[in-house]
Amino acid sequence: MKNFIQTALIFLLVFSTASAQQEKGIIGYSNWLNSWTEFKPSQPDYGEPTQILSGNITKDTKLVKRDVYLLLGDVFVTDSTTLTIEPGTVIIGDFESKGSLTISNGSKIIANGTQTDPIIFTSSRSNKKPGDWGGLFILGDAPLNTYGKLSSLNYGLRPSSTEDIGFGGYNSESNSGILRYVRIEFAGKRTKQYGYFNALTLAGVGNKTVIENVMVSYSAGNSFNILGGSAILEQLVSYRSSRNDYEFNYGTQCQLINSLAIRSPYISSADGSRCMVVKSYDNKEDADTSKRQTFVNAENLTLVNISNDLRSDIKVGLVQEAIYIGADASFAINKSVISGFYPAVIFDDQIQLNNQNLEKIQFTRTYFNNCKGNIYRKGYTNNDDLESWYGSRAFDNLYAKGSDDETFIDAKDSRNPDFRLQVNRIIASNDFIDDDDDED
Repeated sequence: MKNFIQTALIFLLVFSTASAQQEKGIIGYSNWLNSWTEFKPSQPDYGEPTQILSGNITKDTKLVKRDVYLLLGDVFVTDSTTLTIEPGTVIIGDFESKGSLTISNGSKIIANGTQTDPIIFTSSRSNKKPGDWGGLFILGDAPLNTYGKLSSLNYGLRPSSTEDIGFGGYNSESNSGILRYVRIEFAGKRTKQYGYFNALTLAGVGNKTVIENVMVSYSAGNSFNILGGSAILEQLVSYRSSRNDYEFNYGTQCQLINSLAIRSPYISSADGSRCMVVKSYDNKEDADTSKRQTFVNAENLTLVNISNDLRSDIKVGLVQEAIYIGADASFAINKSVISGFYPAVIFDDQIQLNNQNLEKIQFTRTYFNNCKGNIYRKGYTNNDDLESWYGSRAFDNLYAKGSDDETFIDAKDSRNPDFRLQVNRIIASNDFIDDDDDED
């Protein structure tokens, strides 16, 4: 009996310590980055392509692990077709033709990899670089906030029918398939007329679509671009994107859960880049104000800027804010970590500081670490009102100046980093006093 009690006490101690450790930022009782991610994606050699994908895929098709596939030009899955991809399959985007893959509205992708056998989209070049190929587009019929129910991609794609690049509708619960344990590497080709492709674009994608455990690395465009729809995104990783890690627009009603963005001040586009951009529109005249505007609900995010010398990088202008929030957008973030930015958050200058707007933008139980300034309004140097508002005990936000070594379990392991918070950083927080719903 005595041994049983001792064992139970040890279990409770370990459990409570793990709970404290994983309250904020990415969570998991083990490091969920292990096995399926790759932080040195230029090194693996996947061999030469054995099959070519081109043009339209108009009948149900299965890609198998034993073959390596080459995306030649713009490839479209059309006519209510399902493209199934076996775990461990490698799909290579052709550099010369800037290959891309579009899952058209009404069709599906079933890319259901595993933790030990992820599905990989990568560059055809031996010396891989951001922007080597196009990217992956998934289109659905969930709502947008544009006039009319439909919109279309505007990236210079060449479909056989304009219907193949249309998205939007009225079905919030539409199902475009599964992306699980998938890596997308070196995507984001640049076009003269349309700018950069994004690694993964979800346009009008409904909440029955499964998007889990997807890693985007070294994208020249945005890593994840969400246009309208109602996607639920879990355990995503954006690593060293040249532009934004997560961009939301066109009235999306999106949840982003237990996800990670790792920025480098030495990899960025000329016009800047952020971990998160939350907008309702590009031009207000294009938005239908009678429809729901963008709302992003984020929980347990870790947004981190890894710098060799943060103070110097800030001084020479290499560090930007982590989150940008546009006018008429709503945003809520809870139990998250924002570390190493200048400042942590910036509001668009069109956002008036009043109760109505501040109620639409919530920062709760969030850990602001090593940021030069926390929440600012664009064009304003005095942020006292915002600091006072979000610094209120009611929001339970925390502020610290810890190094990466002090803050994260192991941020410097080049192959298997662990960006969960260190135990001692959380035990010292004022959350320790009021822990009523930490297990929600």
